[in-house]
Amino acid sequence: MIDAGQLNGASELAELDSASVLANLQAWARELGFSQIGVAGVDLATAEPGLLAWLDNGWHGSMDYMAAHGLKRARPAELVPGTVSVITARMDYLPRRAPDGWQAVEWRRLGEPERANVSLYARGRDYHKVMRGRLQKLADRLAASVGPFGHRVFTDSAPLLEVELASRSGIGWRGKHTLVLDREGGSMFFLGEICVDLALPPSEPVEPRCGSCRACIDVCPTGAIVAPYRLDARQCLSYLTIEHDGAIPEEFRVALGNRIYGCDDCQLVCPWNKFASRSVLPDFDPRDDVADATLLELWAWSEDEFLRRTEGSAIRRIGHQRWQRNLAVALGNALRALPAGEPAVDAITAALLARRETAGELVREHIDWALAQRGTYDSQASVASASGMLTMPRPVDTVTSPATKAPSPPIRAAST
Repeated sequence: MIDAGQLNGASELAELDSASVLANLQAWARELGFSQIGVAGVDLATAEPGLLAWLDNGWHGSMDYMAAHGLKRARPAELVPGTVSVITARMDYLPRRAPDGWQAVEWRRLGEPERANVSLYARGRDYHKVMRGRLQKLADRLAASVGPFGHRVFTDSAPLLEVELASRSGIGWRGKHTLVLDREGGSMFFLGEICVDLALPPSEPVEPRCGSCRACIDVCPTGAIVAPYRLDARQCLSYLTIEHDGAIPEEFRVALGNRIYGCDDCQLVCPWNKFASRSVLPDFDPRDDVADATLLELWAWSEDEFLRRTEGSAIRRIGHQRWQRNLAVALGNALRALPAGEPAVDAITAALLARRETAGELVREHIDWALAQRGTYDSQASVASASGMLTMPRPVDTVTSPATKAPSPPIRAAST
């Protein structure tokens, strides 16, 4: 709830030049590492039917908090009483030194069955920690300019309809994979919000530019994008490796490949991510202990070592048990992808057996599944099972760079 002790800014700001306030916000935000700022109103009524249908279909899986808040997710003024406007913020996370052609590099990683693959956003510092403090500093800068006002900051920490707010405030448009896309920045960014009691003019939304492209739908390893703009989280590898705390359904285990935390496939295949902006912050630089590790190196971590090495990382949130569960599946997929006689086959088998007797029930189940994959090598299927999708299902629509106005050729995965 917005602190009633803070002055009601909605009436005060009427006397201020709101355009200059927004210009200042943009400048301050860039100083703090944000790349874009927008403003949305609080009336999201047209988004409510879609939210209800998503929940009724059970597509939120075990994320009960999604249903617990009901329509408050689409009603910021009910979720945070006193809210008049929502300031939206974008923070890029593609690492500063990501190479040109980084998408092809990532596809190649997925084709290396012994290598651990962590979603790009989680290779650096926990974004919650990075964004929360910077959003608060942005609010403080605004308060110093216009006077005290009521506000609360959020970084994926409240059941707000973040994508809806971002798309309404001009941060970008909703892609068919349900993530926000920006013509000049792709989709490799985090979203944050500041609910305020200031009456700020809303930003203009941008025109959607996905066109007839369906690359993200076609590339999804599990078919989780069941229709354009519709995601069944129960089938999504990001959900299954991060949010889901039970056993990973067997029908999705092979599709997991070497992914042990999250999945970026729908972003890697997106043609707009050719223009993805690099972060300006060192916080999202990859940590070597997870970014370049093998599955066996990570499997060897004790719980204490896991907690020590993931301190300050979003990975720590899933805990050691889920971490090992994910690794066990990936090791099983490595056994599927490696032919008999490879030294790694014996090393992986020994490592799984060594951990089996002391593992908890959840992890042991996945170890047993992994061990059962030995001897199932198929020279044709192994690459696909290890990599998820190394080639595009078809060329995607040509897109135009906003900077050069030159067309970009369809993005293809690296050849193997």
